[in-house]
Amino acid sequence: MPQRRVAPWTGRLGAALAAPWPNQCAVCRAATRGLGQRLCEDCIERFAASRRRCTRCALAVPDGVSVCGRCLREPPPWSRAVAACDYGHPWDGVLADFKFRAALDLAPSLTALLARALGPAPPTVDLLLPVPLSPARLRERGYNQAARLAVALGRRLRLAVRDDLLLRIVDTPHQLSLPRERRIANLRGAFAVEPLALAAVRGRRIAMLDDVMTTGATLAEAARTLRAAGAAEVEAWVVARTPD
Repeated sequence: MPQRRVAPWTGRLGAALAAPWPNQCAVCRAATRGLGQRLCEDCIERFAASRRRCTRCALAVPDGVSVCGRCLREPPPWSRAVAACDYGHPWDGVLADFKFRAALDLAPSLTALLARALGPAPPTVDLLLPVPLSPARLRERGYNQAARLAVALGRRLRLAVRDDLLLRIVDTPHQLSLPRERRIANLRGAFAVEPLALAAVRGRRIAMLDDVMTTGATLAEAARTLRAAGAAEVEAWVVARTPD
């Protein structure tokens, strides 16, 4: 994927044309308006209320705490982590629909949640990279959910998106049921930076994007790979974070 930048007027024009379109909230089924409006404000406020999170791992922390004890002891290989909500009801079902049942029209609403969590200040990263799938997993699913999120978020934040820099070279088994130690072992050496595009990574500030962070093992291995290739800084952005 070449770098994508969208002119501000095209986004405004598209939003204006789509605004009257009838739609339905993916959580409560209430009526909404707009092609990208699959979440109503009531459900966002009820199930995705803003909360303080550790700036390194995105787990919820008490007021007055910026970094949790685990990250003080063992800092992750990225400089900042951002999550829009906890992975639980109703987001586990919503994200399963998006990830496994091709509910791709959810991408604008899910990335709107993440944009809200990132805050009003312009992002300080240069590139947005979706966490890649292996070729076999991509053929099986038909699309990479992280790449769909990256395109929608890049359009919203006017960030360059590249899905050709970070490669998944090992087809790891499904990780959901594995303990953290097994996940880490399975993922060693799973990623590589495209050798012909190393110059696009060196010295750049990069945000990795995925739908869910569970133990953080996948994002950690990807971050280590990018740092080893010369990235100046790496952040981890996810829609949902599994509570500790």
